[in-house]
Amino acid sequence: MKDLFILAGPTAVGKTDISIKLAKRLNGEIISADSMQIYKHMDIGSAKITKEEMQGTPHYLIDIVEPEESFNVSEFKKMAKQAIDKIDEIQRLPMLVGGTGLYINSLIYNYDFTEASVDEEYREYLQSMAEINGKEYVHNLLKDVDLESYNRLFPNDLKRVIRALEVFKLTGKTISQFNLENDIYDIPYNVYYFVLNMDRDKLYDRINRRVDIMIENGLIDEVKKLKDMGCTADMQSMKGIGYKEILHYLDGNISLDEAIYLIKKGSRNYAKRQLTWFRKDDRVIWIDKDEFNDENEIVEYITGKFLSLKNS
Repeated sequence: MKDLFILAGPTAVGKTDISIKLAKRLNGEIISADSMQIYKHMDIGSAKITKEEMQGTPHYLIDIVEPEESFNVSEFKKMAKQAIDKIDEIQRLPMLVGGTGLYINSLIYNYDFTEASVDEEYREYLQSMAEINGKEYVHNLLKDVDLESYNRLFPNDLKRVIRALEVFKLTGKTISQFNLENDIYDIPYNVYYFVLNMDRDKLYDRINRRVDIMIENGLIDEVKKLKDMGCTADMQSMKGIGYKEILHYLDGNISLDEAIYLIKKGSRNYAKRQLTWFRKDDRVIWIDKDEFNDENEIVEYITGKFLSLKNS
């Protein structure tokens, strides 16, 4: 089986620099698992890695979609698998790096992301119920049929709430039962899954400072250009944190200070959700950055751990 190295973690934890150092040590090439860095022209708000930062390390799935285009996890999975095969063929290590948990899971769980087993009518019914009665109403429907999903999912995670209800309607089983019976771990990769973390207050401070730097580096002008290109609030790309708030500011709906406050708050909340997501996978090897003196120590530790696991 092919080896698949994963480096994940919450926004602003410092994945980029460490991933480059690891790629050099492990003879790797990097596949981005970031749902915003796929978009062209969206560099500052997505904290997109620059050519200089790549230091010659090949990167895949960055700048592949125009902002007005939609992109889904099924497309990501297909393109990522092609990249993994290409990297493996030249005897280098495929390294999946990013913070979008659903993208990562599309490769390391045997989920079927096709539309083969769906009930469109039921989906539309639940969607309309959410619009009429609120997302909490649909979320509460899980309580009687799938308590585990009810406790695990948030009302705002409407797509997965609907999917859990749909699976129960189609199979009479909870989504966890269904996944276990369908051997979700039957994948063609040896997975080495590392997740960076750090003290929450330090992480939140890094997030706040990153937002300030984005504003200083021209995020407002970047969103202005996107708006001039015809990008609107209802586009998938413009719903990303940082873009939707600045767009509201440019439209005169909120002040700049309010926009910056909302970006920081939204980014902190996103980091919290990311960590909750990663904690669900028992294959994760957690790397607490506070336990190391510097990034070089972290790289040495991860390298040693990876090689030990690979040779065991």
